[in-house]
Amino acid sequence: MASNGAANPQIADSPRSARLLFVAAALSAALLPTIFHARAQTAAAPADETFRVNTDLVTVPVIITDRRARRVAGLTAADFEIIDEGRGVEISYFAAGAERVALVFLLDASGSTRDLIAGQREAALALFSRFGQRSRVSVIHFQERPGLSLPFTADLEAARAAFRFVALPDRRTAIFDAALAAVRAFDTPGADRAERRIVILISDGLDTASRVRPSAVIDEARARNVTFYVIHTPLFWIEGGRLSPRPTAKGFRDLAQKTGGQLFVGGDAETSRGAQTPHDFWPLFRAIEDDLRGQYVLGYYAGDAERTGRPRRVEVRLKTRDAGKLRVRALRDTYVLERRPD
Repeated sequence: MASNGAANPQIADSPRSARLLFVAAALSAALLPTIFHARAQTAAAPADETFRVNTDLVTVPVIITDRRARRVAGLTAADFEIIDEGRGVEISYFAAGAERVALVFLLDASGSTRDLIAGQREAALALFSRFGQRSRVSVIHFQERPGLSLPFTADLEAARAAFRFVALPDRRTAIFDAALAAVRAFDTPGADRAERRIVILISDGLDTASRVRPSAVIDEARARNVTFYVIHTPLFWIEGGRLSPRPTAKGFRDLAQKTGGQLFVGGDAETSRGAQTPHDFWPLFRAIEDDLRGQYVLGYYAGDAERTGRPRRVEVRLKTRDAGKLRVRALRDTYVLERRPD
């Protein structure tokens, strides 16, 4: 699949900027969201993408692209090698990106984007249903504060119900606070470090209330191997006698681009003019699926000698005969293996 819009006219680098209002209406009385707060962050995490692990399994998600920046699927463990501090290690775990996925739908419930979520619910859940049987899904909605509609589950019916929630118009929106809450949602007890962790953020990109900085969210996402796919549903205003998209909050695009994901657009100025115009996110969700299938998770077991408590450098290389034509991008290049307690 072409990366960032090379083939799909609805991807962010498309010549046509877009508009799609997205996030749902009807109240499901059976579901009472648990509200939780994203704590303000005043200092960014270290820039070396360090990951602290308390288990011997070290996992490294990687993206392989060709010379046209398209994701490359179909590789096996035999095509890779891992170098830890200059020493080759045996690959003990390998999975394609869509085999075991933990997916958070992060939905903007503000008045500007709530109305169309119900119409896109089935397309969103169809994406999840195409992942492996050991995958799980969660739903978080947000306005000024994030609300957990559904903890992680494999139950599609529960996910379907979680897409229905009360959305109040004319409230402030805190995108980055909610994004941080989504990242920390992966810290649940018993979480599988080998799973592919994905957040699909659907928002108009206008942040009016966040206390956390985008860079802090990105740092924590990298540390936890969380990748953002952002579906932008921009608002439009009249500028120079024509409809133009309103600019997004600074850092909105970076959530996708700096965590290994992509930014997509859900419509254009024409589709924003009338409520009767159909909107279709199927191509976007399918593009996300294709993108994930071009990703891999590699793992190896570190021994007690690696338990130094200091950052260790890890590198992934290709061994295939076409290695010179392909590019490897590891979403982590450093980790810390904690010392065992005495």
